[in-house]
Amino acid sequence: MPKKMKKEGNPSVHDDLKGFDIKINAFGEMETSYQIDKLNAFLDENVEDKKLIDRETSEEE
Repeated sequence: MPKKMKKEGNPSVHDDLKGFDIKINAFGEMETSYQIDKLNAFLDENVEDKKLIDRETSEEE
């Protein structure tokens, strides 16, 4: 089976995340170029949580 070819260049990202980079160090820890709090705030604003959709409708009933 042939090896996967590495893609050159940077992937396209949302304008608010320009410069975001994530790597895994030798100890298995994530190292990012953004603070985790900023990343979580971005995700809260832009990503809909599928688990909370059902909860919100059941609370209204």
